[in-house]
Amino acid sequence: MRDDLTPGGRNIRRPDRALIVYTNLIRRHYKETVPIVLGGIEASQRRVAHYDYWDDSIRRSVIFDAKADILIYGMGEHAILELAGHLRAGKDYRGTRGICYISSEMPDVCIELPSFEGVAADRRKFVDMSRVFFRNVDSVSGRCLSQKHGNRYLVHTPPAAPLTSEELDRIYELDYERDLHPFYKKMGEVRAIDTVRFSITTHRGCFGGCTFCSISTHQGSALISRSEASILREAKGLSRYRHFRGVISDIGGPTANMYGMLCRRMAGKGVCDDRRCLTPHICRGMSVSHRSQISLLRKIRKIPGIRKAFIASGIRHDLVMADRDAGEEYLSEIVRHHVSGQLKIAPEHCVDRVLDLMGKPSTDSLLSFRDLFARLNTQARKRQFLTYYLIAAHPGCTMRDMSALRKFLRAELHIVPEQVQIFTPLPSTWSAVMYHAGMDPFSGEYIFVEKNIREKEKQKRAVTRRNG
Repeated sequence: MRDDLTPGGRNIRRPDRALIVYTNLIRRHYKETVPIVLGGIEASQRRVAHYDYWDDSIRRSVIFDAKADILIYGMGEHAILELAGHLRAGKDYRGTRGICYISSEMPDVCIELPSFEGVAADRRKFVDMSRVFFRNVDSVSGRCLSQKHGNRYLVHTPPAAPLTSEELDRIYELDYERDLHPFYKKMGEVRAIDTVRFSITTHRGCFGGCTFCSISTHQGSALISRSEASILREAKGLSRYRHFRGVISDIGGPTANMYGMLCRRMAGKGVCDDRRCLTPHICRGMSVSHRSQISLLRKIRKIPGIRKAFIASGIRHDLVMADRDAGEEYLSEIVRHHVSGQLKIAPEHCVDRVLDLMGKPSTDSLLSFRDLFARLNTQARKRQFLTYYLIAAHPGCTMRDMSALRKFLRAELHIVPEQVQIFTPLPSTWSAVMYHAGMDPFSGEYIFVEKNIREKEKQKRAVTRRNG
C-alpha cells in the first residue's frame, strides 16, 4: 500500500496500534526500565474509555492496554518538562497537569466518570460519560477526572495550560533541520516531507467546533497565535536552507484564517458549556477580524528571497463573510497573492440537519463566499478554483440527504466532486459518540447511523458518479 509517511513509500514498517505494540516490546525486553510515558495524538484521543472503529466497541484507556506508566495528553510541552523534573528529583509526579496515570484508589478531588465496564455495556452511559469528559478538556475550567477500569482507576489530571504566544514563538524559532532524520533518510524518500518542509505555523488550537474533528481535544479550543515578529523571523531564515526555492508551501494552522482571533470570555472563564463559538451563528463574544493576517501576509511578501507564500491549510468561509470590516480585503489578498490554483474550504454537506450534527454552518455563507471568490478572481484576472471537502455517511446522514447534496453541488456549485470522504469515527470526538450510540448527544434524540460499508460507498457514489 502506498504511504507518503513511510520511508520508501510502502506501509510495511508501522504496526497497527503502534502504542500498544511498541510499549509491550519495551516491557518484554527491558525488565528494569524507567517509567514508560505515552504521548502524541493517538494517546491523547484514547486516554479515557473510547469508541474504537476497528473493534466496533468501547475500548479501555490505552494506558492499560499498552501497559504504560504515564500518559501525557494534549500538546504536552508543559507536562513533559514538569514530569521530567519530578522524575529526575524522585518526587511525586501525580499532581502534574495534563497527564493520566493508574491508581488503586480514586483521589478525592476527582469527578468520577461512569466505569469502563458500565460504558461498554450501556450506550447511554457512554453518552453521559462523554458529556462530562468534554466539559473538562478545557485548561481553565477542566477538573480532575477518574474512571474505574476493573479494580483500578484511571486518573486524568486537569488539562495543562496552553503555551503563551511567547512560548510558541520560542518553539517554532528553534533551529530545525527541516529534513528527514538520517536514520530514515537512508531507507528511502518520504513524500509527505515536501508538504511541511517549508511551511510556517502561525497559531495553534481551533474554536471551530466541528464534531468529527480531534483538534479541540488535543490542541484545545483556545487559539494561541504567534507574534508577527516571530513569524517574519522564521520566514526570513528559510533562505539559509539549500533546498529552499523561495516558495513557502503554507502559512497557517488548523484553520488558516483564525490567526489573531480570540474570544473575550475563553481566556478567563474557559469554553462555554451551553453554546458553540461559530454555529449556528458566530458568537458575539468572538473577535472576528482578518486585519492581523492581512498585515502579516503583506510583510511576508516583501521579504527578499520569498517568491510565493501559499495558504494551503484551508480557511473558514463563514469567518470571512462575518468580517464586515476586513473579510473582503483579506480574500482579495489571498486571491491575488496566496492561492496556488485552488483554495480549500470545508462545507462538508448542505442539509441543515446534517450540518448541525457536524457542527458546521448553513450554506448561506458558503454561497456568499463562492460569489465573492468568483468576483475577486475576475477582478484579478485569475482563473482559480475552490476545492470543497465533503463527507458521506456522517451520523444522521441518509441516502436522501446525499441525493440532496448531489443536487446542490450541481445546481449551486456546478461541480461533480472526485473526492468525497467516507466518515470515520475518530476516538474522543462527538461524532464518534453519535456513531456508537445512534443518538444526538445534544438533544438526546435517536438518529440514523449508516454502518454497512457497502451502503456507505453508495452514499459516496451518490455525489461522485457523473451519470444518472
